[in-house]
Amino acid sequence: MLSSIYSKNIRSILSKTIALVTGSRAEFGLLRILINEINLSFELNLKLLVTGTHLSKKHGETISEIYESGFKVDEKVFLDLDSDNTENISKASGLGINRFSEIYKKIKPDLLVVLGDRYEILSAVIPACFQRIPIAHIHGGEVTEGAIDEAIRHSITKFSHLHFVANEKYRKRVIQLGENPSRVFNFGGMSIDAIQSITFLNKKEIEEELKISFLDNSLLITFHPETLDIDKSSIQLRNLLRALTELSKTTLIFTMPNADPGSNAFMELINKFVSVTPNAYVFKSLGQKKYFSLVQYVDGVIGNSSSGITQIPYFKKATINIGDRQKGRMRADSIIDCNGSKSSISLAIQKIYTREFQLKVKNTVSPYGNAGCSKKIVEIIKLTDLSKLIKKSFYDLN
Repeated sequence: MLSSIYSKNIRSILSKTIALVTGSRAEFGLLRILINEINLSFELNLKLLVTGTHLSKKHGETISEIYESGFKVDEKVFLDLDSDNTENISKASGLGINRFSEIYKKIKPDLLVVLGDRYEILSAVIPACFQRIPIAHIHGGEVTEGAIDEAIRHSITKFSHLHFVANEKYRKRVIQLGENPSRVFNFGGMSIDAIQSITFLNKKEIEEELKISFLDNSLLITFHPETLDIDKSSIQLRNLLRALTELSKTTLIFTMPNADPGSNAFMELINKFVSVTPNAYVFKSLGQKKYFSLVQYVDGVIGNSSSGITQIPYFKKATINIGDRQKGRMRADSIIDCNGSKSSISLAIQKIYTREFQLKVKNTVSPYGNAGCSKKIVEIIKLTDLSKLIKKSFYDLN
């Protein structure tokens, strides 16, 4: 017992303290393997900071998934996510800035690690900048023209000092934003590490676990508000539900949207649809294991989630991507883009069952790299002199 306490104390003295922030079910799914790699490293001392929908009952209180994965939560940053209007989200971001500032003063991290583009992540980044804490950003350089996340993502890039991107195109874009090429690493996306670590449930286990019944056909649906045009995406959701009404012999499985402006109205529409549709089911949050297990047995996914673009092609499954929320992301051949009209959605659903498209899906290759990203990120963090990262110069293209 004394030797383990001694080892722990020595580790905390000699190692680099790495603060890592997670704010949502989707992003924790990507970070899970990286968190474990940091935990296993003697040279690194992890401080796991949890915020966002992880702490919201309304959104499934997905902090339970973090505990189930065996991780210790060092700090919680509660945000008021009950109201989904833009004013409340601004206030929530302010709360986050204040609380993260207090936490950094307490734990004194040598590096902050963040992923993605959500407002709660930006609220963690801003006080780190003021307190001169170096920042490592994962999945920068991507484009999502239909969401405010686009501006947040590129802002986080400019705050950051190390960059881990998903492919070469995104690496070039981060450099275009003025970041030094020597600090921008293309190790591929985080998804495959996470997917390959999961022991999937079989079809019967999924049906029993979720209390659902698979019909001959089945679809998995996740639809978020387009934060730059909520009214337009609301119309698209209504059109989607109208198209799905015609699929009485298809199992329809919904997961609820993120905590974005307009999400409450979207939840109400989905709940109302499911309540009058015998072949439809809805879940606040499935968790990574159940979500990816489901993907194996559905015919495809529908909606506007990044998962449909960056993860589903790995499973050789079809994606129907609606609207502009993911506009700009690199795509595999298994993705069908449609404009969100009822007719375009219905035609896309018909297309995924055609022999020609099924062959294309079978041979699709994801543009988001291979496994091993998490280990490579940890190695760069261990080898880097973090104290020399803060001062950086704008890198001009020739």
